[in-house]
Amino acid sequence: MDLSLSTRTVGDRTVVEVGGEIDVYTAPKLREQLVELVNDGSYHLVVDMESVDFLDSTGLGVLVGGLKRVRAHEGSLRLVCNQERILKIFRITGLTKVFPIHTSVEEAVNATD
Repeated sequence: MDLSLSTRTVGDRTVVEVGGEIDVYTAPKLREQLVELVNDGSYHLVVDMESVDFLDSTGLGVLVGGLKRVRAHEGSLRLVCNQERILKIFRITGLTKVFPIHTSVEEAVNATD
């Protein structure tokens, strides 16, 4: 399966809608998108993962890299995910302590944490 990416702006946040699988083959496409957004001055990102079917360690690495990139500019990276199988990966790896994870894009955009 392939990876679909689209971006939109909601307030001062850039929402990256991700669909499909984030794995060793497709993760570079997501990495490129995140790097491009940060290089263009978007430092407050919301990654909408509601349509993600699969996430592996390479995908996790891309998300962590994106977080480091925005934090270097005093920014933030929030995740939107409500699928138990994907949330389980974040819990097992301890990344629930690193990423703010929200149940909707609206919640993530309006969060102040």
